[in-house]
Amino acid sequence: MQNPKWNTPASKAGEEFEMIAKTFQGLETVLATELIDLGANNIQLGRRMVSFTGNKELLYRANFQLRTAIKILMPIKHFRATSADEVYTAVQEIDWTNYLTSETTFAVDSVVFSTEFRHSKFVAYKVKDAIVDQMRERTGERPNIRITNPDLQLHIHIAEYDCTLSLDTSGESLHRRGYRQETVEAPLNEVLAAGIIMLTGWKGECDLIDPMCGSGTIPIEAALIARGIAPGVYRKEYAFEKWPDFDQELFDSIYEDESREHDFEHHIYGYDINHNAVAIATTNVKAAGLSKEISIQQQDFADFKQPAEKAIIITNPPYGERISAPDLLGLYKMIGSKFKHDFTGNDAWVLSYREECFDQIGLKPSLRTPLYNGSLECELRKYQMFSGKFNDMRAEGGDIKTAQERRMMADRKRFKQRRDFKERLEDDPRDRFTRKKDREDFRRDSKKGDFRKDFKGERKEFKSDKKDFRGDRKDFRKDFRKPFDKNKPGKKYGKNHYDDED
Repeated sequence: MQNPKWNTPASKAGEEFEMIAKTFQGLETVLATELIDLGANNIQLGRRMVSFTGNKELLYRANFQLRTAIKILMPIKHFRATSADEVYTAVQEIDWTNYLTSETTFAVDSVVFSTEFRHSKFVAYKVKDAIVDQMRERTGERPNIRITNPDLQLHIHIAEYDCTLSLDTSGESLHRRGYRQETVEAPLNEVLAAGIIMLTGWKGECDLIDPMCGSGTIPIEAALIARGIAPGVYRKEYAFEKWPDFDQELFDSIYEDESREHDFEHHIYGYDINHNAVAIATTNVKAAGLSKEISIQQQDFADFKQPAEKAIIITNPPYGERISAPDLLGLYKMIGSKFKHDFTGNDAWVLSYREECFDQIGLKPSLRTPLYNGSLECELRKYQMFSGKFNDMRAEGGDIKTAQERRMMADRKRFKQRRDFKERLEDDPRDRFTRKKDREDFRRDSKKGDFRKDFKGERKEFKSDKKDFRGDRKDFRKDFRKPFDKNKPGKKYGKNHYDDED
């Protein structure tokens, strides 16, 4: 993309500018910790985002090295708008010749949380129209819109009336690392997997086991963390590489920097009962070049045996949403049994969605961390399997939670403590189909006239009862407004207070 007038906050070498890193809700503190480690300044946590400042090198490093970021945005204007026309006007105030030419392709992405702006695509159209209209007036030509792989990606975020228009420096979402060759149904997002591992505090000091590994996302992300390998090593390109001020030499130095990499003395094991999942996970591990660190095998978790060495389990079992099991509650009951009897002396972390599934594990979690997996409000729960009784463990100086884990527990207040489940699971899965049939029968009956006639009759009776109640309320008000007898008890407390009678 050639543009002699190109001018962004990152154009001046060495100068700091504002950036925003997007993430999943529940991973904001982990992302902030990563940014501190990279040397970012002015870090502020928000909802599903962390804002910070840094220079062009930090911009490149954030895209290349952050494990829990989905996008890195560079704000170019903050403004307030109460209507679509005000958004259009504010966008037109920007000199778009600094970013575009008639040959530049661009796209606009939008995220809206507002009662005024209810359609995010409509907001994106308004931004696009403002840019195209200005460029046509100034140059006589208009830039082209390209949804996939544009030269310039723009992002507008609206929270009620507060608007932020940014350049998307990442392009394709950063969770698309590049090592995943094949996938299973409903795979775990790479960013979420990395965030879960980092929430556990594991950095490679013991073996790690995922007994239901699917396409191998948790084992691969764990190996990258254990080896200190940046998640961007597999990625083909970033949006900022198309910009006129892209510094190839600077980016090459970051890409070739191996100072954070180190050896991993333990091992990572991934198991799955599904033969196809095992084949896919094996392919992805080989594509990531981590066959030395990871072993993938077909095995039912019911056949799991106590590991000889100290280990940690991190796993994401089926929820009963996109992926289920013939006996979902029985599966979780088996998980709890294996934890208790075949994982003594170790810690296990489980990400799941349904409270009733967690209940089947039958163990008290020592830590519960709320996380969102897509739109599902999940929890990551920690189970500590110690030999003997809990009180004996505490008497010997053992501690269930670290200081960091206690702070994580405080974040639970931001989430609902109880959730209404769409479908109550039973021990017998056939009961779910019975309930479904009952609902269908009810809907069919409700369409008939008899049901509605009965309902109308009950509604008329309710209205007549309400009229009688209103009459009684008027009589009460008349009596209440009569002068008070000074000799009656209760006067000393004021005219609206009465003592209880014997």
